[in-house]
Amino acid sequence: MFKEYDVIVVGAGHAGCEAAAAAANLGSRTLLITMNMQTIAQMSCNPAMGGIAKGQIVREIDAMGGYSGIVTDLSTIQFRMLNRSKGPAMWSPRAQNDRMLFHLKWRELLENTPNLDFYQDMVGKLLIKDGVCFGVKTGLGHEIKSKSVVLTNGTFLNGVVHIGEKNFGGGRMAEKAATGITEQLVNHGFESDRLKTGTPPRIDGRSLDYSKMEEQPGDADVTGFSFLDIEKPKKQRSCWITYTNEAVHDVLKTGFDRSPMFAGRIDGVGPRYCPSIEDKINRFAERDRHQLFVEPEGWNTVEIYLNGFSTSLPEETQYEALRKINGFENARMFRPGYAIEYDYFPPTQLHYTLETRLLNNLFFAGQINGTTGYEEAACQGLMAGINAHRSAKKQDGLVLKRSEAYIGVLIDDLVSKGTREPYRMFTSRAEFRTLLRQDNADLRLTELSHGLGLASQERMDRVQKKQSEINEIKKIFNSLFLDPSEVNGWFATLHTAPIVEKQRAQKILLRPDVEILDMMRVVNTVNSALSVFDNESIEQACVQIKYEVYIEKEKELVQRMRQLEELEIPESFDYKKISSLGNEAREKLMKVKPRTLGQASRISGINPSDVQILMVYMGR
Repeated sequence: MFKEYDVIVVGAGHAGCEAAAAAANLGSRTLLITMNMQTIAQMSCNPAMGGIAKGQIVREIDAMGGYSGIVTDLSTIQFRMLNRSKGPAMWSPRAQNDRMLFHLKWRELLENTPNLDFYQDMVGKLLIKDGVCFGVKTGLGHEIKSKSVVLTNGTFLNGVVHIGEKNFGGGRMAEKAATGITEQLVNHGFESDRLKTGTPPRIDGRSLDYSKMEEQPGDADVTGFSFLDIEKPKKQRSCWITYTNEAVHDVLKTGFDRSPMFAGRIDGVGPRYCPSIEDKINRFAERDRHQLFVEPEGWNTVEIYLNGFSTSLPEETQYEALRKINGFENARMFRPGYAIEYDYFPPTQLHYTLETRLLNNLFFAGQINGTTGYEEAACQGLMAGINAHRSAKKQDGLVLKRSEAYIGVLIDDLVSKGTREPYRMFTSRAEFRTLLRQDNADLRLTELSHGLGLASQERMDRVQKKQSEINEIKKIFNSLFLDPSEVNGWFATLHTAPIVEKQRAQKILLRPDVEILDMMRVVNTVNSALSVFDNESIEQACVQIKYEVYIEKEKELVQRMRQLEELEIPESFDYKKISSLGNEAREKLMKVKPRTLGQASRISGINPSDVQILMVYMGR
């Protein structure tokens, strides 16, 4: 019934979809196995993509030829560029999406991807022999062989759903858990552990009074995520902001004795930066309110996602507390919030390619590695799909450096440091964030991906055109001089100092309160010189001019760090022989087996003196 595949991807969440698309687009015969074809790319929690640092990841996925940015743009109901008041390194795109349309567009793209087959079944066992994974066995008893396997099981591995004192097996509400794989891998020497996550109740939007809330409209200028020309929405749906209050907190506290978290029925650690509402009012008892975001789930539905109210308290407690929120006095629940506990495998058991250390040809991506978030899962899926394909074709793996992409930061953090709580990406995790901006992801990554055979020629042509325009715009600003009569009236409105003689346009642009698009609107000379260029190229040139000093400093730092990255540590290196290393350092180095001195320096518990000892010993 089944042919032998190059790549089998298990699970069709965000990681699985990107993995299957990447492998198939690179030319591998690929099979995507999911327990339910109707939930491909399901937005299990918030129907939104992007946000702080996450938006950078989606743009990187797009530049690499992945699908997440395209699907997001095709299903956007609201777009906002976050952190506009800060520097460009902090700007982060975010989209609210139509949940059902997101799933449909993902499925449509996958079904139109050559080399990709689908099968609906549960995978309960891996085919393993002599330390090599060579396929899977499904719940219906089919043994399907492949050259590599990617596991993207999400929250389904021995998943347990908790609502108050009730709990039952499940990977999501109304979907059964996946069993068998954890136990098999543990028998092969893998370490596993438990994590938890949660989701808020879904509300009937017709029952809410929006006049008591603060409206949050989208941006007038919808930038979007994909670097391709995808039509942006002509209209947008507003989100709304409201708050909990002391009456809400008092009701929630009455359910604490039946909370699975406080009663100890949940062992797994939850996400630090997205705590449940009961956790928030317990940890931050001094606060009398917490912000809530009232977010629509699509164009043609009344269902509302209550962001900030994740909970696993008893249904009746949730319902009573909801009705104490401003605007929610008559709220009706579509379904209660719940927590889910699931198995994951600490990611220090992986190579940088996301292939497991213990079994060849087996790759992990997404929440199985201890991450949280669609974007974190999707980028791992992309890289696992690329490397599963390259493994099947006997090619060397692809690894992105920390200085090349947020994706590289994320994977390096996971493999080098591991995680004991759900890992979420932040801009603060990237030491080179001035280089790793969302606006230049295409300039950073498209050529690399095109060389692999993943990014299309259309993408490559667009990047080359954009780079050419940026260079030309920078030349114009360097050679164009502006007269005081052209700019001083404008400067007065900006409350910035006038000029007394002609000044180079580039120097004027360096003023912190001067923006290039404003300059074009006000100064005819500049508008005439730049009107033939795309706004995207103009803004990119502006960023490069304004932040040139900082960009060059980071490039110098990258060069210094590269020296450590180029000092490779042999796989067989024996840390036991280095008596001057402390016990903790020796144990962690033996466990992680860093590939380079750079990676060794980033392992939690390894200090600079340990790195110096390694350098001296390797020099000998």
